[in-house]
Amino acid sequence: MFTASLFIPAAIAATVAYLIGSISAAIIICRLMGLPDPRESGSGNPGATNVLRVGGKSAAGLTLLGDALKGLLPVAVTGLIIPHPPTIALVAMAAFLGHLYPVFFDFRGGKGVATALGAVFGMSLQVGLLAVVTWLAICLAFRMSSLAALLTCLLLPLYFMTGGHTAFALTYIVIAAFLFYTHRTNIKRILAGTEPKLGKS
Repeated sequence: MFTASLFIPAAIAATVAYLIGSISAAIIICRLMGLPDPRESGSGNPGATNVLRVGGKSAAGLTLLGDALKGLLPVAVTGLIIPHPPTIALVAMAAFLGHLYPVFFDFRGGKGVATALGAVFGMSLQVGLLAVVTWLAICLAFRMSSLAALLTCLLLPLYFMTGGHTAFALTYIVIAAFLFYTHRTNIKRILAGTEPKLGKS
């Protein structure tokens, strides 16, 4: 999978991706806009959904974009420089883990959906678009963003396998496990029927 000549470049790429992933868009944007620290306000999660609660749509949109770019850019650039699927998959995982456990912010990160989706687009535009369509369809059917994200992530390995991207599929099996862990409180609310629906307070 990793030859001797690829080991060091892959390790460097993964390290850079982790550091990029560790840049918390939510915290930085809230500080720049004079908003409360998202780790200390609302749900306490430094992600776009909580920034929407504490700062409104503009701040949330910028946070969502920043989190997605943290996954997209390292993966896309790695694909151009090192067109080796296992290395690209490793970089995607590193960026995702950087978002979850950011070294610059006391390892207190977000839930990882936007960064995971951004990395998908860096791997395959077709799978990325399919993921967005899947998310939208589930949202329209159930009106729950968290449920849409979890079900979409479960389908991503299948989408990648259909396209012959085995390394990417295996990576997203692991990412899905992390996402179910970061969304454990959402899952409890979904099962209890108390998860907030889109458009409702």
